Amino acid sequence: MVRNGEFSTADVKRVLHRHWWILPACALGLGVTAVLVAMQIPKQYTSQTLVLVARPAVSEKVVERVVTEDFNQRLAAMKGKILSRSRLEPVIEKFNLYAADRPKVHMEDLVDRLRGAITITPLEAMPGIQYSNLPGFSLNVTFGDPQLAQQICTEVTSMFMEQDARDIQEKAKTTTSFIDQQLGEAKSKLDDEDAKLAQFKRQHIGSLPEEDQRNLGLLGSLNAELDATTQTMTRTQQDKGFNETLLSQQEASWKSSQKGENPESLEDQLKARQEQLTVIRSRYTEEHPDVVKLKNEIEELKRKIDADPNPGDSPKSKKMTEPPQIQQLRAKIQQADQTYADLVRREGKIQDQIRLIESHIESSPMVEMQLKELTRNHQNALDFYNELLKQRNVANMDSQLIHQQESEHLSVLDAPSLPTSPSFPKMVNFAGAGFGGGGLLGLIILYLLMAMDKTLHTEREVEAYLKLPVLASLPAMESLGGNPGPLKRPMLAKSEAS
Repeated sequence: MVRNGEFSTADVKRVLHRHWWILPACALGLGVTAVLVAMQIPKQYTSQTLVLVARPAVSEKVVERVVTEDFNQRLAAMKGKILSRSRLEPVIEKFNLYAADRPKVHMEDLVDRLRGAITITPLEAMPGIQYSNLPGFSLNVTFGDPQLAQQICTEVTSMFMEQDARDIQEKAKTTTSFIDQQLGEAKSKLDDEDAKLAQFKRQHIGSLPEEDQRNLGLLGSLNAELDATTQTMTRTQQDKGFNETLLSQQEASWKSSQKGENPESLEDQLKARQEQLTVIRSRYTEEHPDVVKLKNEIEELKRKIDADPNPGDSPKSKKMTEPPQIQQLRAKIQQADQTYADLVRREGKIQDQIRLIESHIESSPMVEMQLKELTRNHQNALDFYNELLKQRNVANMDSQLIHQQESEHLSVLDAPSLPTSPSFPKMVNFAGAGFGGGGLLGLIILYLLMAMDKTLHTEREVEAYLKLPVLASLPAMESLGGNPGPLKRPMLAKSEAS
């Protein structure tokens, strides 16, 4: 007797001894039933293929890829496109699928049915292998006809291959077009920066940072030239004053000789020339033209004095013009005035140049700051343009590889198979499930038999049930069939209790 759901090993043995036939009967019955059911279920055949991502023929170190999207994302996008109604409906019409159901079933339901028959499973990449994120996928198509399953698998595989090639080409074309557009804009911006930089340099010629040393050197030269010009102007003024003094003396002597008053003799002229030579020597060297000229005049006067016995007698009736000495002095004074005027103009020009150079030097820091900003903007525009130009070249090379099928693309490793045995139902699976389920059912029945058994079999059960001690017990009596009688134990228990 089982109480509170608890049973002992003796109970199990007793039930198995009496009802052992239930286990094989349930297992065999459900196993045969499962096989019969499997034989009645329509058979389904599965055609499968394996598609891998072929590595690029040219290394990425040589030509970078334009399309760098993860393959799982690409596969998800392609799966959504290919399993859409617009792509599967032509497949149904091409192979005349579900011909019996098409008149009475909506096309959307048939597309869903075909979509459910197609299974796409991404492959797991092996760790530590290059291109581990681009392994591939397996494609399974399950259908009632093995040949149709193979044809549908081949068609869908071709659709994946074409869609992948189309997507890669479109993305490469879009990328190249976008880079070309950006390159044009970058070229326009670079031209603008070039024009701004050139215009700025034209407007600030002389104030550019690279001209600082030149300006400083030029400023020193101009200052030295200004000092020399100033000194030359001073000497010119001094020469003019000296020549004016000599001219006054010469004019006075000449006028006196013209009036017959105190005529100037050769000796007086010689004396005057010697005085002039003394004054000029204090200012000029012996090679100066004026010094040389006065020396020549003094020698000439000495020769005249030696040749004329009466140098003091000079004709008074004859009217004479200004002597050459006076004319020369006047010419020197005029030349000094002209030279001084030229020097004044030259001094003004030098001062203007000095002021211009100084303004360039003063404005150089501000110009340098503005030039740095323009140069930085120009360099950024140039770097961006060069980077886009490099990317366009890479995109063009990658596009050529894509057209030549040398870039990354899908490759069928195993052609769609022609199934020879149904993938569903599997007789072994159904038989195993039937026999296993029958065995489990037999165990449940045995458990229920143990739970429903209310007979008393041991002294402990008698004492626990009657709450009385057992004084004596009789051996179990065998029935004619060899099994103990089920009603004799309770009667024995009652007689013992009394």
